[in-house]
Amino acid sequence: MAQAARRAMLNLSNMNPCVKEMQYAVRGPIVIRAAQLEQQLKKREAGDLRKYEDGDPLPFKQVIRANIGDAHAMGQKPISFVREVISLSTTPHLMNKAKSLFSNDAVERAQEILGVVNSMGAYTESPGISAVRRHVAEYITNRDGYPCSADDIFIGTGASSCIKSIMKLCLTMDDNNKPGFMIPIPQYPLYSACTAEFNAELISYYMDEDNNWTLNSDELERAYNEAKSRCTPKAICVINPGNPTGQNIPPENIADIIKFAHKHNLLVMADEVYQTNIWGDNDKFVSFKKVLKDLGPDYDNLPLASFHSVSKGYMGECGLRGGYCEMTNFDPEVRNMLLKLISASLCSSTSGQVAVSCMVKPPTGDAAELYKQETEAVLESLKERAVMVHEKLNQIPGIVCNPLQGAMYAFPRIEIPKKAIELAESQGQSPDFLYCLELLEHTGICVVPGSGFRQIPGTFHFRMTILPPKEQLVVFLEKLAKFHVEFRERYG
Repeated sequence: MAQAARRAMLNLSNMNPCVKEMQYAVRGPIVIRAAQLEQQLKKREAGDLRKYEDGDPLPFKQVIRANIGDAHAMGQKPISFVREVISLSTTPHLMNKAKSLFSNDAVERAQEILGVVNSMGAYTESPGISAVRRHVAEYITNRDGYPCSADDIFIGTGASSCIKSIMKLCLTMDDNNKPGFMIPIPQYPLYSACTAEFNAELISYYMDEDNNWTLNSDELERAYNEAKSRCTPKAICVINPGNPTGQNIPPENIADIIKFAHKHNLLVMADEVYQTNIWGDNDKFVSFKKVLKDLGPDYDNLPLASFHSVSKGYMGECGLRGGYCEMTNFDPEVRNMLLKLISASLCSSTSGQVAVSCMVKPPTGDAAELYKQETEAVLESLKERAVMVHEKLNQIPGIVCNPLQGAMYAFPRIEIPKKAIELAESQGQSPDFLYCLELLEHTGICVVPGSGFRQIPGTFHFRMTILPPKEQLVVFLEKLAKFHVEFRERYG
């Protein structure tokens, strides 16, 4: 008899259960299906029939991806100064051989960085290139009007790695209770994925959709008190401007959150990666750091970790993987432990670090005018799209969307007929997953179900980004409106 095949020593039954528990909706099953449909469309272009696997023709000619905030993947052009500085830093001999192709600003910035690190292929200091951290500290000081030290800055491989590093500091078992993280619902799936990976407890606090996704102090207290029996709350995470919800939290609301955190001895984690993406005419971004300092010395013992990234804003440099964290009011010994933690990864991407420098310290010489033109063009176009998406979504019967005050997303609430809800539940799916899957199969539109971001039970949403070019968004919204009417008729 042939010997039975031996099972792999590492398999689903004995691997880390926390990894199995992790979910990341923005790259989940619907996005995987979108990629499959794109491959079928490519076969059509190559001469094969444009058909489903069962033989029925595909009812669309392209997949419109609005599932993830990846600006360059959707056609946004890079900022010239950023690419010039990275090119020169990576290939220094261009400063001599092709100097005329580059601005003096870019040459000077590359020289400044290379004066600290000999080569972009070399490891940097673990918290980041000293010149880049100094640039970040200067940016924060100018933004908030309060001093920031470069010693309180560390650079990460995107804001995500910085967030995970800060969360790791809180992973203690107090009286055999798991650590808990208060997360805004709806949330960005990074936070639920990290709590699952770290075997921590996700403490849901719900934002008020009927009041433009504001945060309510009573809701914070409810979430905290209910969680105490199953975990030890360690930190409260806030995303401002909101992802997926698009709100810009006003200073008075930020002050309420800080006072709540101070009352309960919680670390505050402020995810502020969309701080330059503000669309309301009368809105202005105000950082948690500024509000904390405005509250006075009584709050000087409240630790605050603030995050920013080159992936969002006007740069959209997702693939370069650059971000930073500022540690405010951190115990010096804890800060030293954090530096030890990140040193185990040696350093973050050098090109990402250079991009951070370009983000926080724009050119002031011969590259300044083009930089201004390019960044303003990106932001003006995004604002135009944000206004259009909000307006058109609210014209569709059965869809309601709050104003897009900031960030890059809309999170509309959708009405789903009872028959569709029952069908989805019979298949073990959330109703908005069924909705988004049918939307993809019928129109080629790829969005993310609201259930992937969590939501108040009984409500249904999807998240879409405003990043596709305007002409694609027009087609997107027309197809969505037609589909939504047909979906309600089909299951009504």
